Amino acid sequence: MRLEKIKTPGLAHLSYFLSADGEAAVIDPRRDIEVYLELARAEGAIITHVFETHRNEDLISGAPLVKHATGAEVWHGPNPEQPIRYATETHDGQVFEIGGAMLQVLETPGHTDDSLSFVLYDMNFDNGPIGVFTGDALFVGDVGRTDFYPERKTEVAGMLFDSLQKLVGLGDQCLIFPAHGAGSVCGSGMADREFSSIGHERINNPRLQIADRDTFINVKLNEHHYIPPYFEQMERCNMLGTEPAPPAPLPCSPALLLDPGERICLDVRGIFDFAGGHRRDALCIPDDMLAAFAGWLLPAERSILLIARDDGQALDAATTLHRIGFDRIDGYFSGVMPLAVNNGPLETLEFAHTKTIRSRLDNPPQGWTLLDVRAKDEYEGGHIEGARHAYVGQLSDTIPDIDPGNPVTVMCGSGARATIAASVLRRQGFTNVDVYIGSMKAWRSAGQSTT
Repeated sequence: MRLEKIKTPGLAHLSYFLSADGEAAVIDPRRDIEVYLELARAEGAIITHVFETHRNEDLISGAPLVKHATGAEVWHGPNPEQPIRYATETHDGQVFEIGGAMLQVLETPGHTDDSLSFVLYDMNFDNGPIGVFTGDALFVGDVGRTDFYPERKTEVAGMLFDSLQKLVGLGDQCLIFPAHGAGSVCGSGMADREFSSIGHERINNPRLQIADRDTFINVKLNEHHYIPPYFEQMERCNMLGTEPAPPAPLPCSPALLLDPGERICLDVRGIFDFAGGHRRDALCIPDDMLAAFAGWLLPAERSILLIARDDGQALDAATTLHRIGFDRIDGYFSGVMPLAVNNGPLETLEFAHTKTIRSRLDNPPQGWTLLDVRAKDEYEGGHIEGARHAYVGQLSDTIPDIDPGNPVTVMCGSGARATIAASVLRRQGFTNVDVYIGSMKAWRSAGQSTT
């Protein structure tokens, strides 16, 4: 028996390839499926089953594509909203054999109504399961979010509590294989580790420490999560099925960069590259932050022109965008920015340091705003007195209340999200924007107080 974990960078998505005795199954595949086909070739195994633990919200499922490529049957939990067109419905207790391995279905709703876990047994041994694919019900160090059904929030939080009791009942020896790791938008307290067991989680996972159902429900109701607008598109794709991703984009000429037309220039190089020189009106989202913020800030109907350091970064960025449904990429430009020598629309972004921020707080410039774009929980956990809060993904709700002619300093945890936000403000006509580099890390390191 072989179990291979496949991690998708940026999305912190975890999928699995299970093979035994010439047969194989894939659990929660991503859109670019070649990795699973290559593993099957290497094992000399036939992929006979594809299992989905739930309807994904944060990425496009590759399940219908694996089905088309291999003829495997796709199995999915009961979905009262709309049947999954490419899948066969499965229910609690159904058993599947993959060679000498066996998977048993365990219905674990709460994160979504259709959430399933798949309990893994080695049929050569009789003393309980060896592992369980928990989807988004149970993570390493956390449990799934329960805010996707706001009109039923108490009910679904209780459903997740009940589902977790089922999982804990599998025994301390049982390893857990979740669908996401640290950094995923599907949880906020995951450990920076991708291996654990029921026993370890039972002792150490804060949410599993809550033994009372009503207390657990209240804790879940008081959590705060953000729902990016692209989640709705992902849900639709993952109910209807999707096509393979388009081919990788090709390099473009500097002329297209100088005159992109209606395309969005998406700069993925990094915050220091962007600050040093970027195309006017470019949106800055560093490549390692695309999965977190592209779905907030990129309009689905607009074509994209990528700006990258090199070909590899551009192609990796395109892959990430394809995984979350942004397929309209018209090309990329990489290398040295040509805009300065052509007298083109080159701009820079200024950084402010702690001493400057302290001085501005003591003697505020006329109309100055210190804008903290961290998540709500981070802001409430400690912020600079006088700083205004607006989550980076929801700046459009705050911008109308700020005069674009007045000075704005943007801050976050370190300066990365603040640079993204500064590029959004620039695109909206703000003319006097800088970034507090280091942000809260620098502020606290300097011994400054928070409120």
